[in-house]
Amino acid sequence: MSDEIRFDGKVAIVTGAGGGLGRQHALELARRGAKVVINDLGGSVDGSGGSSSAADQVVAEIKALGGEAIANGASVTDDAGVKHLVDQTMDAFGRIDILIANAGILRDKSFSKMEIADVEVVLAVHVMGTIKPAKAVWEIMKAQNYGRIVVTTSSTGLYGNFGQTNYGAAKLGLVGFMNTLKLEGQKNNIRVNAISPVAATRMTENLMPPEMLDKLRPEFVTPGVIYLVSEDAPTGVVLTAGAGVFATAKIFETEGVYLGDKGLSVEAVRDHWAEIENQSGQQSYFQGGEQTAKFFRKMSGQ
Repeated sequence: MSDEIRFDGKVAIVTGAGGGLGRQHALELARRGAKVVINDLGGSVDGSGGSSSAADQVVAEIKALGGEAIANGASVTDDAGVKHLVDQTMDAFGRIDILIANAGILRDKSFSKMEIADVEVVLAVHVMGTIKPAKAVWEIMKAQNYGRIVVTTSSTGLYGNFGQTNYGAAKLGLVGFMNTLKLEGQKNNIRVNAISPVAATRMTENLMPPEMLDKLRPEFVTPGVIYLVSEDAPTGVVLTAGAGVFATAKIFETEGVYLGDKGLSVEAVRDHWAEIENQSGQQSYFQGGEQTAKFFRKMSGQ
Protein backbone atom coordinates (compact mmCIF):
# COMPACT_ATOMS: atom_id res chain seq x y z
CA MET A 1 0.00 0.00 0.00
CA SER A 2 1.46 3.33 -1.05
CA ASP A 3 -1.32 5.62 0.23
CA GLU A 4 0.20 8.08 2.68
CA ILE A 5 -1.25 7.96 6.18
CA ARG A 6 -2.60 11.45 6.91
CA PHE A 7 -4.14 13.12 9.96
CA ASP A 8 -5.74 16.17 8.37
CA GLY A 9 -8.51 17.47 10.63
CA LYS A 10 -7.40 15.25 13.50
CA VAL A 11 -6.29 16.58 16.91
CA ALA A 12 -3.65 14.82 18.99
CA ILE A 13 -2.45 15.23 22.57
CA VAL A 14 1.06 13.92 23.22
CA THR A 15 2.22 13.88 26.85
CA GLY A 16 5.90 14.22 27.66
CA ALA A 17 6.36 15.73 24.21
CA GLY A 18 9.01 18.30 25.09
CA GLY A 19 11.84 15.95 24.09
CA GLY A 20 12.83 12.41 23.19
CA LEU A 21 10.14 10.06 21.92
CA GLY A 22 7.20 12.36 22.56
CA ARG A 23 8.76 15.17 20.55
CA GLN A 24 9.33 12.88 17.57
CA HIS A 25 5.76 11.55 17.73
CA ALA A 26 4.38 15.10 17.85
CA LEU A 27 6.54 16.34 14.96
CA GLU A 28 5.54 13.41 12.74
CA LEU A 29 1.84 13.86 13.49
CA ALA A 30 2.14 17.55 12.62
CA ARG A 31 3.99 16.75 9.37
CA ARG A 32 1.06 14.52 8.45
CA GLY A 33 -1.56 17.19 9.06
CA ALA A 34 -2.61 16.76 12.70
CA LYS A 35 -3.12 19.64 15.10
CA VAL A 36 -0.96 18.75 18.10
CA VAL A 37 -1.02 19.64 21.79
CA ILE A 38 2.47 19.45 23.26
CA ASN A 39 2.15 18.53 26.92
CA ASP A 40 5.33 18.59 28.97
CA LEU A 41 5.92 19.44 32.60
CA GLY A 42 9.55 20.17 31.78
CA GLY A 43 10.87 18.32 34.82
CA SER A 44 14.06 16.32 35.18
CA VAL A 45 14.31 12.58 34.55
CA ASP A 46 13.44 11.81 38.19
CA GLY A 47 10.34 13.98 37.98
CA SER A 48 11.59 16.99 39.91
CA GLY A 49 11.25 20.61 38.79
CA GLY A 50 9.28 21.98 35.88
CA SER A 51 9.49 24.45 33.00
CA SER A 52 7.38 25.12 29.91
CA SER A 53 10.35 25.98 27.66
CA ALA A 54 10.69 22.44 26.23
CA ALA A 55 7.03 22.32 25.13
CA ASP A 56 7.22 25.86 23.70
CA GLN A 57 10.26 24.90 21.67
CA VAL A 58 8.48 21.93 20.06
CA VAL A 59 5.48 24.13 19.26
CA ALA A 60 7.88 26.55 17.54
CA GLU A 61 9.36 23.67 15.53
CA ILE A 62 5.90 22.56 14.39
CA LYS A 63 4.89 26.10 13.44
CA ALA A 64 8.11 26.41 11.44
CA LEU A 65 7.00 23.33 9.50
CA GLY A 66 3.70 25.07 8.74
CA GLY A 67 1.78 23.01 11.27
CA GLU A 68 -0.58 23.89 14.14
CA ALA A 69 0.33 23.25 17.78
CA ILE A 70 -0.15 24.60 21.28
CA ALA A 71 1.85 24.00 24.46
CA ASN A 72 0.58 22.75 27.80
CA GLY A 73 2.67 22.47 30.95
CA ALA A 74 0.35 20.42 33.17
CA SER A 75 1.53 17.47 35.23
CA VAL A 76 -0.28 14.34 34.03
CA THR A 77 -0.74 13.31 37.67
CA ASP A 78 -2.61 16.49 38.62
CA ASP A 79 -6.41 16.33 38.25
CA ALA A 80 -6.85 20.06 37.70
CA GLY A 81 -3.90 20.12 35.30
CA VAL A 82 -5.30 17.25 33.22
CA LYS A 83 -8.71 18.94 33.10
CA HIS A 84 -7.03 22.14 31.91
CA LEU A 85 -5.11 20.14 29.26
CA VAL A 86 -8.35 18.74 27.83
CA ASP A 87 -10.29 22.01 28.16
CA GLN A 88 -7.47 23.92 26.46
CA THR A 89 -7.43 21.41 23.60
CA MET A 90 -11.20 21.55 23.12
CA ASP A 91 -11.21 25.37 23.26
CA ALA A 92 -8.46 25.56 20.65
CA PHE A 93 -9.43 22.75 18.29
CA GLY A 94 -12.92 21.49 19.19
CA ARG A 95 -12.17 17.75 19.25
CA ILE A 96 -9.63 15.17 20.46
CA ASP A 97 -8.89 12.18 18.23
CA ILE A 98 -5.57 10.91 19.54
CA LEU A 99 -3.90 10.56 22.93
CA ILE A 100 -0.30 9.36 23.09
CA ALA A 101 0.51 8.85 26.78
CA ASN A 102 4.29 9.09 26.73
CA ALA A 103 5.24 11.02 29.90
CA GLY A 104 7.44 9.11 32.33
CA ILE A 105 10.17 9.28 34.94
CA LEU A 106 12.79 6.93 36.38
CA ARG A 107 13.86 6.23 39.97
CA ASP A 108 16.18 3.26 39.40
CA LYS A 109 17.50 1.37 42.44
CA SER A 110 17.68 -2.23 43.53
CA PHE A 111 14.62 -3.26 45.54
CA SER A 112 16.75 -3.41 48.70
CA LYS A 113 17.72 0.25 48.35
CA MET A 114 14.44 1.54 46.95
CA GLU A 115 12.22 3.65 49.18
CA ILE A 116 8.45 3.23 48.99
CA ALA A 117 8.30 6.87 47.84
CA ASP A 118 10.34 5.86 44.77
CA VAL A 119 7.65 3.32 43.94
CA GLU A 120 4.72 5.63 44.59
CA VAL A 121 5.97 8.49 42.41
CA VAL A 122 6.82 6.19 39.46
CA LEU A 123 3.39 4.52 39.66
CA ALA A 124 1.75 7.96 39.90
CA VAL A 125 3.43 9.33 36.77
CA HIS A 126 3.29 6.22 34.56
CA VAL A 127 0.02 4.61 35.61
CA MET A 128 -2.15 7.45 36.91
CA GLY A 129 -0.44 9.83 34.48
CA THR A 130 -1.82 7.65 31.68
CA ILE A 131 -5.20 6.82 33.21
CA LYS A 132 -6.09 10.42 34.11
CA PRO A 133 -5.66 11.86 30.59
CA ALA A 134 -7.34 8.76 29.09
CA LYS A 135 -10.31 9.22 31.43
CA ALA A 136 -10.48 12.93 30.58
CA VAL A 137 -10.68 12.30 26.80
CA TRP A 138 -12.77 9.11 26.93
CA GLU A 139 -16.27 10.62 26.79
CA ILE A 140 -15.17 13.03 24.06
CA MET A 141 -13.92 10.12 21.95
CA LYS A 142 -17.08 8.11 22.63
CA ALA A 143 -19.28 11.03 21.55
CA GLN A 144 -17.23 11.35 18.35
CA ASN A 145 -17.31 7.59 17.75
CA TYR A 146 -13.60 7.89 17.11
CA GLY A 147 -10.48 7.70 19.22
CA ARG A 148 -6.95 6.35 19.19
CA ILE A 149 -4.99 5.89 22.43
CA VAL A 150 -1.42 4.67 22.79
CA VAL A 151 0.02 3.84 26.21
CA THR A 152 3.73 3.35 26.73
CA THR A 153 4.99 0.08 28.18
CA SER A 154 8.54 -1.30 28.39
CA SER A 155 10.64 -4.44 28.20
CA THR A 156 11.04 -3.93 31.95
CA GLY A 157 7.32 -4.52 32.42
CA LEU A 158 7.15 -7.33 29.87
CA TYR A 159 10.31 -9.19 30.87
CA GLY A 160 12.11 -7.40 33.74
CA ASN A 161 15.29 -5.36 34.05
CA PHE A 162 17.48 -5.19 37.14
CA GLY A 163 16.93 -2.17 39.39
CA GLN A 164 13.52 -1.26 38.00
CA THR A 165 10.87 -3.01 40.14
CA ASN A 166 8.90 0.24 40.40
CA TYR A 167 9.10 0.98 36.67
CA GLY A 168 8.31 -2.63 35.72
CA ALA A 169 5.22 -2.73 37.93
CA ALA A 170 3.99 0.50 36.35
CA LYS A 171 4.71 -0.52 32.79
CA LEU A 172 3.00 -3.92 32.91
CA GLY A 173 0.13 -2.27 34.76
CA LEU A 174 -0.47 -0.19 31.64
CA VAL A 175 -0.77 -3.34 29.52
CA GLY A 176 -3.51 -4.49 31.90
CA PHE A 177 -5.21 -1.11 31.54
CA MET A 178 -5.02 -1.35 27.74
CA ASN A 179 -6.37 -4.91 27.70
CA THR A 180 -9.71 -3.89 29.18
CA LEU A 181 -9.94 -0.43 27.60
CA LYS A 182 -9.63 -1.98 24.13
CA LEU A 183 -12.81 -3.99 24.85
CA GLU A 184 -14.75 -1.03 26.22
CA GLY A 185 -13.78 1.15 23.27
CA GLN A 186 -14.76 -1.25 20.49
CA LYS A 187 -18.36 -0.18 19.95
CA ASN A 188 -17.31 3.49 19.64
CA ASN A 189 -14.37 2.92 17.29
CA ILE A 190 -11.81 3.71 19.99
CA ARG A 191 -8.66 1.65 19.51
CA VAL A 192 -6.14 1.27 22.30
CA ASN A 193 -2.60 -0.03 21.86
CA ALA A 194 0.74 -0.04 23.66
CA ILE A 195 4.22 0.83 22.44
CA SER A 196 7.29 -0.74 24.04
CA PRO A 197 10.16 1.45 22.82
CA VAL A 198 13.92 1.03 22.99
CA ALA A 199 15.35 4.46 22.32
CA ALA A 200 18.13 6.85 23.22
CA THR A 201 16.47 9.48 25.40
CA ARG A 202 17.28 11.28 28.65
CA MET A 203 15.97 8.19 30.43
CA THR A 204 18.41 5.80 28.71
CA GLU A 205 21.48 7.92 27.91
CA ASN A 206 23.41 6.67 30.94
CA LEU A 207 22.59 3.00 30.31
CA MET A 208 24.26 2.48 26.90
CA PRO A 209 27.46 3.44 25.03
CA PRO A 210 27.24 6.37 22.53
CA GLU A 211 27.58 4.21 19.40
CA MET A 212 24.61 2.11 20.49
CA LEU A 213 22.58 5.20 21.39
CA ASP A 214 23.04 6.51 17.84
CA LYS A 215 21.37 3.38 16.44
CA LEU A 216 18.48 3.82 18.88
CA ARG A 217 17.33 7.31 17.94
CA PRO A 218 13.76 8.10 19.03
CA GLU A 219 12.67 8.78 15.45
CA PHE A 220 13.22 5.07 14.69
CA VAL A 221 10.31 4.21 17.05
CA THR A 222 7.90 6.89 15.84
CA PRO A 223 6.63 5.18 12.62
CA GLY A 224 5.16 2.38 14.73
CA VAL A 225 3.44 4.78 17.10
CA ILE A 226 1.98 6.82 14.25
CA TYR A 227 0.55 3.66 12.69
CA LEU A 228 -1.04 2.72 16.05
CA VAL A 229 -2.96 6.04 16.11
CA SER A 230 -3.97 5.93 12.45
CA GLU A 231 -7.45 5.23 11.10
CA ASP A 232 -6.51 1.63 10.20
CA ALA A 233 -4.81 0.88 13.51
CA PRO A 234 -5.26 -2.49 15.22
CA THR A 235 -6.44 -2.61 18.83
CA GLY A 236 -5.05 -4.33 21.91
CA VAL A 237 -1.55 -4.75 20.48
CA VAL A 238 1.79 -4.37 22.27
CA LEU A 239 4.21 -3.15 19.60
CA THR A 240 7.90 -3.35 20.47
CA ALA A 241 10.14 -0.97 18.56
CA GLY A 242 13.75 0.17 18.41
CA ALA A 243 16.52 0.80 15.86
CA GLY A 244 13.99 0.38 13.05
CA VAL A 245 12.97 -3.10 14.27
CA PHE A 246 9.28 -3.76 14.97
CA ALA A 247 7.64 -6.80 16.60
CA THR A 248 4.57 -7.58 18.69
CA ALA A 249 4.68 -8.98 22.23
CA LYS A 250 1.89 -11.24 23.45
CA ILE A 251 0.94 -13.09 26.62
CA PHE A 252 0.42 -16.76 25.85
CA GLU A 253 -1.30 -19.41 27.95
CA THR A 254 -0.49 -23.10 27.66
CA GLU A 255 -3.23 -25.64 27.03
CA GLY A 256 -2.62 -27.03 30.52
CA VAL A 257 -4.06 -30.10 32.18
CA TYR A 258 -7.27 -30.93 34.07
CA LEU A 259 -6.45 -32.56 37.42
CA GLY A 260 -9.92 -32.66 38.96
CA ASP A 261 -10.56 -36.28 38.00
CA LYS A 262 -7.09 -37.49 39.00
CA GLY A 263 -7.15 -36.68 42.67
CA LEU A 264 -6.51 -32.96 42.91
CA SER A 265 -3.56 -32.25 45.20
CA VAL A 266 -0.37 -30.25 45.54
CA GLU A 267 1.55 -33.37 44.53
CA ALA A 268 -0.58 -33.74 41.40
CA VAL A 269 0.39 -30.21 40.36
CA ARG A 270 4.06 -31.09 40.96
CA ASP A 271 3.83 -34.38 39.09
CA HIS A 272 2.12 -32.82 36.07
CA TRP A 273 4.31 -29.72 35.96
CA ALA A 274 5.88 -30.60 32.59
CA GLU A 275 2.39 -31.00 31.10
CA ILE A 276 1.19 -27.74 32.69
CA GLU A 277 4.15 -25.90 31.15
CA ASN A 278 4.04 -27.62 27.75
CA GLN A 279 3.88 -24.89 25.12
CA SER A 280 2.40 -26.90 22.26
CA GLY A 281 -1.07 -25.59 21.50
CA GLN A 282 -0.61 -22.46 23.62
CA GLN A 283 -2.81 -19.48 22.78
CA SER A 284 -3.00 -15.72 23.20
CA TYR A 285 -6.44 -14.58 24.32
CA PHE A 286 -8.17 -11.30 23.44
CA GLN A 287 -10.29 -11.28 26.59
CA GLY A 288 -10.51 -13.12 29.92
CA GLY A 289 -13.65 -15.07 29.05
CA GLU A 290 -11.68 -17.09 26.49
CA GLN A 291 -9.56 -18.49 29.31
CA THR A 292 -12.68 -19.42 31.28
CA ALA A 293 -14.08 -21.20 28.23
CA LYS A 294 -10.85 -23.21 28.01
CA PHE A 295 -11.19 -24.26 31.67
CA PHE A 296 -14.72 -25.56 31.06
CA ARG A 297 -13.60 -27.33 27.89
CA LYS A 298 -10.78 -29.07 29.79
CA MET A 299 -13.16 -30.02 32.59
CA SER A 300 -15.55 -31.67 30.13
CA GLY A 301 -12.70 -33.79 28.79
CA GLN A 302 -12.19 -32.05 25.43
